Amino acid sequence: MMIDKVGYINLIQHSKNAEWNNQVNRTVQTDSITLSAEAKEKSELYQANAVVASASDVRMDRIAELKQKINDPSYINDVIINATADRIMDIFGL
Repeated sequence: MMIDKVGYINLIQHSKNAEWNNQVNRTVQTDSITLSAEAKEKSELYQANAVVASASDVRMDRIAELKQKINDPSYINDVIINATADRIMDIFGL
């Protein structure tokens, strides 16, 4: 009895070649996303709001400057007191 090994091997090689051809011919599809101009604008606004919200409302440099001026005895004089009083009166509408 004779076994035909050549035909069997060729069948395996043929199926491997067919599989390889399928892999070569297969197109690669990737996921993609596109954003509208409105979405991009809203994203920029959201980021700007986040930056503003994280910023401090208190300007420490101005507070330090004011403390230094107040501690200086020559800073507070009649001119400064009158200007401050006038501003307070303007705020209250008097």
